Amino acid sequence: MTKQPEPKGKLDTKNAATTVARGPVNGPEDGFLDWTSVDWQKAGEDVRRLRQRIFTASQAGDLKKVRNLQKLMLRSHANALVSVRRVTEINAGRKTAGIDGRLALLPMDKADLAAWLQRRCVPWKARPVKRVYIPKANGKKLRPLGIPVIADRALQALVLGALEPEWEARFEPKSYGFRPGRGCHDAIAAIYATVKGSDTKRRWVLDADLAAAFDHIDHNHLVGQFGSFPARELIRQWLKAGVAEAGRVAPTEEGTPQGGVISPLLMNVALHGMEEAAGVRYLPPGPQAARAKPGSPVLVRYADDLAVLCHSQEQAEQVKAQLATWLQPRGLAFNEDKTRIVSLYEGFDFLGFNVLSYGGKLLIKPSKAAMLRIRDRLRAEWKALRGHNAAAVLVRLNPVIRGWAAYYRIGVSSEAFHALDSHMWRLAFKWGKRSHPNKPPSWVTSRYFGAFNKARHDRWVFGDRDSGAYLRKFSWTSIARHQMVKGSSSPDDPPLPSTGPNGAAGKGHRWTKAPCARSSSSAAGAPSAVTSSSTPATSPAPPMNGHAGSPQPANRSCTPA
Repeated sequence: MTKQPEPKGKLDTKNAATTVARGPVNGPEDGFLDWTSVDWQKAGEDVRRLRQRIFTASQAGDLKKVRNLQKLMLRSHANALVSVRRVTEINAGRKTAGIDGRLALLPMDKADLAAWLQRRCVPWKARPVKRVYIPKANGKKLRPLGIPVIADRALQALVLGALEPEWEARFEPKSYGFRPGRGCHDAIAAIYATVKGSDTKRRWVLDADLAAAFDHIDHNHLVGQFGSFPARELIRQWLKAGVAEAGRVAPTEEGTPQGGVISPLLMNVALHGMEEAAGVRYLPPGPQAARAKPGSPVLVRYADDLAVLCHSQEQAEQVKAQLATWLQPRGLAFNEDKTRIVSLYEGFDFLGFNVLSYGGKLLIKPSKAAMLRIRDRLRAEWKALRGHNAAAVLVRLNPVIRGWAAYYRIGVSSEAFHALDSHMWRLAFKWGKRSHPNKPPSWVTSRYFGAFNKARHDRWVFGDRDSGAYLRKFSWTSIARHQMVKGSSSPDDPPLPSTGPNGAAGKGHRWTKAPCARSSSSAAGAPSAVTSSSTPATSPAPPMNGHAGSPQPANRSCTPA
């Protein structure tokens, strides 16, 4: 009896490792990939559709279908391309190498990395991360980061694409940190929507911060959260890979290194369930499903920063005790120096904003600490620009002004914007005097200040006479209310049937806010047979020879850091 050949691209869900060793599910049949001719719109659409299928299955509680779709995602050619593109072209750290010094900056190297992800990543063993330090927001302490090698970064993006949509369907409504389509503005808008008005019942706040949360997550508890996820053993490898610093490799018994592509998702998974532990209860499904029940506290969380809005001081103390008990098996605890229980009339700082109830009106302004930081930043920038011309000043400072004003425009920030404009004028005049010590003040003002912006009747705008370009002012950014993402909405949630013929969301669509671009974050993963199978001792490095899947006589080294 003649045996019928297996169809091309068949997915063997029983043994993903064996399947990948035989070949990929899809992709170029000749093994050659031209990176510059990839149709990125089609690849992104393929990944988006598969993410939506995982989300829908997870939301319906169909675990078997979720796992099968995740295996398909781990082997998807489009997912491999999107993952490599994320870590080599989009991420800010794309030019930072790990302990092996390898990068993938050339098109041929990116094509090789994508082909390796899809065909040859089964025998890979996670490498230790490289320890680097960056200053914290206060400038007094350093934050440790762990930089994985480029192959591990691509694999993490790969796994992220399969794991993230499953958990997006499960995450709590008021979790906003490091999630696709959500951000700091949503967290601030959630606080405003909860305690605005003079008749609010929740007048007490547990303003809490976790002590070194990324460094103390319990590995066994975290991996146990993933159940039968196909790549859970690879996640365990990343957690146990170790940290290389000063020529030595130290083992990691707890925590997940900040700097990895998948680390923010691991943090959110570890903290999932915090709302329930705090006693938050929501109304039954319906028009007000995202609203908390009367008498229930409301917990707003952004990564490891959280604010619990309570009805009384006693309720806030009770919630703190409940959360402390809940955090203990996860290896976490409150940072007592930054955790306090306050009244809304005293106010508290959250994500750079100060939240204060004044005379029955809720005011959300830039915090004093944020104002001091931006003043110090501007002062340092002007000092570093001594000896440069006006054009260099504009290139350096305009992005700083635009970005800071855009972040704080959702609050009551007009007074802060005008105060910073005055601060900038003094710094600009001082810079002009120092650049031309022999010129009188009238010459400096006529040289660098004028009505450069024709749309505004303001003759005190700093600018460059040669080009006509000018320095923006903070107060030119208008105040705008932020539209908060609704309930548990997610960009992975497929459109409802009320969508139009081209996929545009209709009135019934639950996702009303376009997904924002971030670092941090929200990339679709990539394919490869990352499975729970045992890892061989040998770990060949991913090829970077310029031609994906095709043998080459020479091995070129990657671009140095």
